[in-house]
Amino acid sequence: MAQFFKAKPNSSKQLSAKVSLQVTRLDHLGAGIAQHNGKVVFIPGVLPGEKAMVQLTEQKKRHSRAKLLNLETHSIDRVEPKCAHYHQCGGCDLQHLSLEKQRLHKESALVSLMAKLSHTEAEALVPAIIGEQWHYRRRARLATFYHQETKRTTLGFRAQSSKEVIDISSCPVLAKSLSELISPLSKLLNQLASRRALGHVELIDVDNGQFVVVRATKELSDKDKEKLLSFAQEHKVNLIVQGNEGELLVIKGPKELPFYTLNSDIKLSFTPGNFVQVNGEINRAMVDQAVQWLDVKADERVLDLFCGVGNFSLPLAKSGAEVIGVEGVPEMVAQARINAKQSDLSDVTFFHTDLSADLSKEPWLGKVDKLLLDPARAGAFESLQWLKKMKPKSIVYVSCDPSSLARDSEPLLKHGYKLKKLGLVDMFPQTHHIEAMALFELS
Repeated sequence: MAQFFKAKPNSSKQLSAKVSLQVTRLDHLGAGIAQHNGKVVFIPGVLPGEKAMVQLTEQKKRHSRAKLLNLETHSIDRVEPKCAHYHQCGGCDLQHLSLEKQRLHKESALVSLMAKLSHTEAEALVPAIIGEQWHYRRRARLATFYHQETKRTTLGFRAQSSKEVIDISSCPVLAKSLSELISPLSKLLNQLASRRALGHVELIDVDNGQFVVVRATKELSDKDKEKLLSFAQEHKVNLIVQGNEGELLVIKGPKELPFYTLNSDIKLSFTPGNFVQVNGEINRAMVDQAVQWLDVKADERVLDLFCGVGNFSLPLAKSGAEVIGVEGVPEMVAQARINAKQSDLSDVTFFHTDLSADLSKEPWLGKVDKLLLDPARAGAFESLQWLKKMKPKSIVYVSCDPSSLARDSEPLLKHGYKLKKLGLVDMFPQTHHIEAMALFELS
């Protein structure tokens, strides 16, 4: 059951000899950790307790990286990956580890990073938010690559640590309706005269149907548009061509944008390409938990930073509180306002602001009762420098990077906040990605 992974570019002039190493644990990115010549060695694809023949590919002062050549012993937690493309595709990297152990590893990594970087204890840990392990993604972006020699376009995901596009026929973490589109869609793209002008392809499965969004760097011919229409009709999907400036040409589909609902009466529309949580089941549970943890009252003022199209803002506004959402992407701010209107929520206001900049003159900055943070991987460190002006009684931090969460916990603790609850959000089973939610309260 040996596994082979592509090595990252070698930083030394010559590859080392093969060495046999004993793996002791996983790092928070899912790579195995071993020791060699006094250095930590990171090895993708191996598990704790396994002995592996590896080759060092990168030598640094304090650590090394290696590629797996073959396994000499196997962990009892190792499972056969479900995906036929697993050893080449860079999308998933933990399919070789049982789901139960994946989640235990993620919780352990989360607690360890929080303890190490922010000196918080594990007593706050609550049960993880979990869901289906397969076919959970309602959205994905597939890359294309035109091969000059064969005149063929490859459709798939990029290889691990590479720009190479792996030709895939299906994907077990995508919604079934989307996975089943990949092969016929690949065939369609190779029938287009303008296939050299194709960029990425976005697949979306939401409440108002399945959407295929094809990025094109130049206008497609009428014949190509006819082929796209025929495909959309045959497969009963909505099909949109997205141009260089983001303009959308609807080949087939409703005039309205893709949308999903929360609590049956909150409708969140979004433009293809803009961020939304890809795991619908987990997102609903995550929003419910955030609303519960903040326990917003009707007379309170609530601030939602990095609010996107209103994923948390609108459910929080259902409490009757005054909610302010702030987002750095102007198109998403405009959409959030539309979403509030179509969900009949009037006491919510949205602002466009660069949240990494000077916020001192922002009209929304001031005393709030509750604060919600849902930043990108870089975290919310700059925004938290304004805590003295906001002084919220409680803060819910939704994190897609535990390192950023741990780092950002430090200023919170310094301002008198205490970590009350911390929980894993298993948004991306079969991958190393760790999402989490933390509740801080002013002590």
